[in-house]
Amino acid sequence: MATAWGAAFLMLVTSCVCSTVFHRDQQTWFEGVFLSSMCPINVSASTLYGIMFDAGSTGTRIHVYTFVQKIPGQLPILEGEIFDSVKPGLSAFVDQPKQVREIFKKSPFLVPNDSVSIMDGSYEGQLHGQSRETVGTLDLGGASTQITFLPQFKKTLEQTPRGYLTSFEMFNSTYKLYTHSYLGFGLKAARLATLGALETEGIDGHTFRSACLPRWLEAEWIFGGVKYHYGGNKEGEMGFEPCYTEVLRVVQGKLHQPDEVQRSSFYAFSYYYDRAVDTDMIDYETGGVLKVEDFERKAREVCDNLENFASGSPFLCMDLSYITALLKDGFGFADSTVLQLSKKVNNIETGWALGATFHLLQSLGISH
Repeated sequence: MATAWGAAFLMLVTSCVCSTVFHRDQQTWFEGVFLSSMCPINVSASTLYGIMFDAGSTGTRIHVYTFVQKIPGQLPILEGEIFDSVKPGLSAFVDQPKQVREIFKKSPFLVPNDSVSIMDGSYEGQLHGQSRETVGTLDLGGASTQITFLPQFKKTLEQTPRGYLTSFEMFNSTYKLYTHSYLGFGLKAARLATLGALETEGIDGHTFRSACLPRWLEAEWIFGGVKYHYGGNKEGEMGFEPCYTEVLRVVQGKLHQPDEVQRSSFYAFSYYYDRAVDTDMIDYETGGVLKVEDFERKAREVCDNLENFASGSPFLCMDLSYITALLKDGFGFADSTVLQLSKKVNNIETGWALGATFHLLQSLGISH
């Protein structure tokens, strides 16, 4: 199960002597991702590339970060990113580990023996901020969800369960972070849990029903290589209140609630961002600022009008309700908690992959 749901990653750093690691005349599965201008002949030796593969449950993503160390001895500056993604995710190859291993062996990059591993959940958190001002981060993927912040109060450190705190060193500073990844609480895993299908194999002929879905709906959904039949309640309640009761069972009493989060600032990424865009709460390009109560307001609006449902996703009511329950009853955020929804910070897409690349730079002695 860890292989199917976890995020595997491959990471490496190359200077621009690309001929040693990337052969342009070789037909590879990476063809078309890397532009010829990525590694110009006259580039300075101080230009570095950090390459990170994120092999998650719903897709495989590649991040190529360009760093320039303009002054010897100073920190390298992040100048740009190339990104691409493919589907299906690593979970589709759970029964074919040899095939995955061979793919990496055939890649045009230098692949050390320890470059590929299953990611520990604590490393999926991120830390952003300048000087002493920090913000926490919330990430909602398909299989798991993460929360990370820098505690400001001694009480938080004393009352936090073992395993939720980690010391993280980056660029000659050590941070004591609160960070935890909840496997099985991602948006798509929560759909299965809400439908009561999480521990089943999607038996033929059985339809999972929910008050979060339009009454007339009869459909199929493939997740993790399993086909599920689902639909709305033929009889009985439908709408926000009964839907919220269903999603509440998924999170209530199952997540730790640090009091400090109600007074902290957070960035929210991934499906938080996507669902806000889908419902016109924020702009796709620029993102926006929302309160937790805005997700509940939109969930009520969508769920209480299921008969007139016209969205591209039949799960929209369920997703918005789950996000509301996760924030309020899972993590314990207040209705008034402000969330900055963004895909990029300083025009670079944010995520654990960037943080892991920074960490790699430091481990190689490049950051100082």
